[in-house]
Formats: sequence, structure tokens, C-alpha cells
Amino acid sequence: MDFDLIIVGGGLAGASLAVALQGTRYRIGLVEPRPPVLAEGWDPRVYAVSPLCAAFLQEIGVWQHLDLGRIAPVHAMSIRGDAGGQLEFAAYDSGLSELAWIVEAGRIHRELWETVKRQHNVTMLTGCSPQELIHGADRQTIVLSDGRRAHCRLLIGADGANSWVRERAGIRVESKPYGERGVVGNFRCEKDHRNRAFQWFRDDGILALLPLPQQMVSMVWSCADSKAEELLGLEPTDLARRVAEAAGDVLGRLEPVTPAVAFPLRFMRVECVVKPRLALVGDAAHAIHPLSGHGINLGFHDAKQLADMLRALPPWRDPGDLAVLRGYARARAEEPWLLQYTTHGLNRLFGSRNPLVSVLRNVGLNLTDRVPVVRDVLVRYATSGRF
Repeated sequence: MDFDLIIVGGGLAGASLAVALQGTRYRIGLVEPRPPVLAEGWDPRVYAVSPLCAAFLQEIGVWQHLDLGRIAPVHAMSIRGDAGGQLEFAAYDSGLSELAWIVEAGRIHRELWETVKRQHNVTMLTGCSPQELIHGADRQTIVLSDGRRAHCRLLIGADGANSWVRERAGIRVESKPYGERGVVGNFRCEKDHRNRAFQWFRDDGILALLPLPQQMVSMVWSCADSKAEELLGLEPTDLARRVAEAAGDVLGRLEPVTPAVAFPLRFMRVECVVKPRLALVGDAAHAIHPLSGHGINLGFHDAKQLADMLRALPPWRDPGDLAVLRGYARARAEEPWLLQYTTHGLNRLFGSRNPLVSVLRNVGLNLTDRVPVVRDVLVRYATSGRF
């Protein structure tokens, strides 16, 4: 099997890249061992999609097919420190209609996948996994678990934080587990959230409540592994009561809608995101703490940047040429680096139990809240990826 591009990984970053290349001259192979299956009910894992990424998904024909009844806009956000610090963001104050959109992970993944399946330039290689990578001067070859061989001019690793492509390409990784997990779940709330997101920096972790439709919120509680085990061991009603208390009953009584699940958190940097005939996108290229809510947006930005670059190439230009791929690497160098180290620093800053550090971080929140120019700059970067 011969392709121009092979994308290993059909998650959000890989699938959105394939969709962004619909109608192009590129022959694409998409390798995904486990196609998505839409679960019944509400998905406990959600994403905060920035306006810029929502526009990207609209551009590639995906956003408009999502069920608007399952999406909630974020009009405002309240951030609370552990000692009186407070920071408020409002879309209206920054000239925006919304700060973000809260979307169920499974819904957006399923819509991307269904769109890819309808593309004439994509061959779905599902139910099999890559077993061997053979690098050549003019092409990459992967051997699949069913014995087939697939050749391409450019191999794209979109296969997550534990990327097989990255490992087989010999790209070194700096990975530091936080010793934390993100505990997620959905709750129905007594009081109207008014499309406001909340985040608390607490002694026992970082708690966020994100608005969902139908008077619901999605919880993300990033905490130490021991705390996560404690939360997961609670009965659903007890967990709802614990979350409501931690949130200061800002939304009144909470009722469980989905079981709580957890995923490990870690900081990860790779030495490079491109090599000859190879590029990384999404979590294969970077992993950040969820306190910024920006992880999936980085993956969508990767996909858009790489797709735009490939679309702009003249027919005679080799998409696997390292000079071409270095342009993608340069374009995507700043944002992941800045967000990774900013969220890493915030996690360490609010994780410190030093009383002096506590005073400084809460004063910092209050000062930022009182300087509209600084606050608006932060909003612009969070929503558009640029200052």
C-alpha cells in the first residue's frame, strides 16, 4: 500500500488533521487499532475548546454537525486562590462572545471519525496496529500487525503521550510524572451556573467545575494519587457532597450524573517534533497539566498548522522533506513551550505549602484581577493562541 501520508493515531489531533486535508491531492492512510464508540449518556471527560479551535472545526465541516444541545459556552470564569486570592474573567469585558466551549470528548471524536470515513482520499487501516518502522531515504514503511506493509512519504505520529511512532523514531522524551491524577465526573447542580466556569487552587489540589447544558457541570479535580484514590472510593452521592463542599456550595447541592474516572498527569517535552519524513502532533508532541484547559487546543493547532503547510505545497514539493517539516516545527515551537512551562510553574507554585509563597501567589491573583490590561492579554492568548 502506497500513500503520501500515513497518520498513526485516529484521536482528535490525528482525525482532525485527516479531515483538514480533505479534497487535497494527498493519499492518506489512517492507522487506528480501536475506532471510537460513542457511549450512552454523558461523557465524563470533556474538553474546553477555544473559539479559535471551534472556528477551525467549523472550517473543516465538523463543528456545525455537533449537537448544540450537548455543548455549553463559557461566558465567564472565576479563579480562587487558597488564601483569599481572586481572579475574574468575562467574555464580554474582552470583546468576545465566549471564552470557550465545553464539549464532550466522545461526541467530538465520533463526529471527526464519521467525517474521515466519508473522505475519498483516506484509507482506514483499523483493527490493526503498527509493529515495525523501516526508515528509507525516500519513504517510510510501517509493518502492521496483520502483516500488511504501508509506505508513505511522510509519517505522522498522532498516537498519544505513549507514542509508538516517537519511540520507534528514537526521539528522546523528558517526562516527569506529577504523582497526580485528574479525577473527572459530571454532576447536576441545584443552582444555575450561568455558563460560568470555576477553578479553586486548594491545599488538596486544583478543582474545576465547567458548565454543561441541562443544569450540569463537569468536574476536573487534579490531585495527588492518594487523594484521587480516596475520591474514587467514595459512593457517587458522597463524592457529590465532597465536591459541593470543596466548591463552597457555590452551585448548591450536586447530584451525580456519571461515575468518576481518573487519568494520570505528567509533564512531557520531546527533543524534536520532526525528523526526515516524520512529524508529531497532539499529545505525541507535548503533554501539559490540565489546569489551563488548553491541552486539546494545542493538538488542534498542530493539526491546522501542518494541514495549512501541506495544502500550500506545490505539487512538485516532497511533503516529507525535512526543510518543509522544519517550518512546521518552528511555527509550533512557542505556544506549547509557553503553556507547558506556565502550567507547570503554576502547579508547583500552588502546590507549595510555604506560607510566604501562599501570600505571594494570592496577592498575584488579586493584582492581576485589578489590572484589566493584563487580564485581557491573558484572555486573548487563551482564546486565540496569540497576545
